[in-house]
Amino acid sequence: MKNLIILLVCLGCLNLAFAQKPIDTTATFNIGGIKQAVSIKGNDRQKPLLLFITGGPGQPCIGTSDTFSTKLKQHFIMVEWDQRNCGKTMQLNPSPKPVTVTLCEQDAHDIVDTLLKKFQRRKLFVFGWSWGTVLGFDLAKRMPEKLYAYFAVSPVIDQLTSERMLLHEMTEKAKKDTNQKAITELATIKIPFENTGQTFLDRKWMFILINGATMDEQMLRNYFFDPQMQWMYPLINEAWMHNLKKELPAVHCPVYFFVGKSDDQTNHIISEEYFKLIKAPKKGIFIFEKSGHSIPYAEPELFQQDMISVLAALGMKD
Repeated sequence: MKNLIILLVCLGCLNLAFAQKPIDTTATFNIGGIKQAVSIKGNDRQKPLLLFITGGPGQPCIGTSDTFSTKLKQHFIMVEWDQRNCGKTMQLNPSPKPVTVTLCEQDAHDIVDTLLKKFQRRKLFVFGWSWGTVLGFDLAKRMPEKLYAYFAVSPVIDQLTSERMLLHEMTEKAKKDTNQKAITELATIKIPFENTGQTFLDRKWMFILINGATMDEQMLRNYFFDPQMQWMYPLINEAWMHNLKKELPAVHCPVYFFVGKSDDQTNHIISEEYFKLIKAPKKGIFIFEKSGHSIPYAEPELFQQDMISVLAALGMKD
């Protein structure tokens, strides 16, 4: 009987050892000469890391994935990163130097290395959305050996062409609707944008004419003309000068595209064309029929299901 009790106790200890150990914490890493904040959440510490690089630039990430990450947290450790001059990182310290694409890319590399070291892992997953795909594609290009796979959601590929297509579409819609105010204001816009005013007008009419959204124009104006946000526009223009069709015909890690069928902001046609062109060890594309640019928020259940399905496609046990 005594031996049986000892055996049962040992088995109980084994069960506890292999039980899921959730994680829910925030951390501050010294990255690029400043403190940068991340949120780390998951139902099991043993699951693979998934680094979420959100859109913007200038948008916080921490706390923004709750509506589309419930299932993801069962299969991944979800890491939300507030980039420099955003969210909690901005609260800790503004960037002491001008924010450039190269600087942001180096931050992303350092975040990956820091996470891998902290969790004693060889690889992780990266999920970039919109502006976040600029950094994500660079990770896939320069450190593919550290990525299980790269998820490119509403990817920035050839944004100058995408913006020209959007401006043409808006102008035609304004003419069809005989919206003289829209016609007049859209006629003042040049691609690439020459100033903040043009950016504001473009996005204002995109929300109204293309997205059919009810919009608080003053709130949008306050956002675009906020003096603390002016660092964004040189960064955006710099990113738009790149064309991945020419610059990145291949990557050496698996890559998966998530494309909204009605995305005019990062045009879905360009995304589908680039997917056909790019070479990778494994690749896949998920088309979301009911989504535009904001796939994770428009179709959160399907988005998570497709993301999780990649684990099986890669032969990874879950």
